[in-house]
Amino acid sequence: MSVSRGCLCCVKYLMFVFNLIFWLGGCGLFGVGVWLAFTQSDFSSLPLSFPSLSAANLLLVAGGVTMVTGFLGCLGALKEQKCLLLTFFVILLFLVLTEVVLILVLSLYHEELDKKAKDDLKQGMKDYSTNEGLQRSWDNMQRIFKCCGVSNHTDWHNKTLTGKLPESCCSNTLADCNRWEKAKDWLLANITSVIHFGVCIGIVQILALVFSMLMYCQILRAEKYMD
Repeated sequence: MSVSRGCLCCVKYLMFVFNLIFWLGGCGLFGVGVWLAFTQSDFSSLPLSFPSLSAANLLLVAGGVTMVTGFLGCLGALKEQKCLLLTFFVILLFLVLTEVVLILVLSLYHEELDKKAKDDLKQGMKDYSTNEGLQRSWDNMQRIFKCCGVSNHTDWHNKTLTGKLPESCCSNTLADCNRWEKAKDWLLANITSVIHFGVCIGIVQILALVFSMLMYCQILRAEKYMD
């Protein structure tokens, strides 16, 4: 009985530590999502398929779910309650599977997603002259990334009331204008560290799954000895 109880205490504190790290990681993801959402508020009227806006929303959701799950795991470890541990295990397993599916989708369909983002942006250009929020977002993006249109300045053909390019376009040096890839490169440069951080969180998630199941089994074994 003492050996079983000792194993339970060991697993309990290991699980608490891993879930504390997991919770802190969720706070970090949520914080990055908030930062990205605020810094990209200049683009807020662009379609949600615009990479930086999609990344911000994804990080906010992932961070929020991770924080709640980590808290549940910590509580389950401290209280040694089978119900909480099982609930934690199921939620975390679902979260891990969702992350795997999301990574596979992004890997397999990144070209299609890129094309959709371009098509959505081009479609939204039609409302440039009538939607002040969209106009402001487009102007901000073109000034920040020194670009004109999605592919090039011809995307603006028949999209404005005057028939001219927006003033935010780098129209004086069209040959030197950046393209859509500039915005993607900016996002990748800022999101690489987040991806590395996410990999570390993924490892912690796997360990938390293992320890939660070990603790669940140890509690069952301890109850069996008590009976």
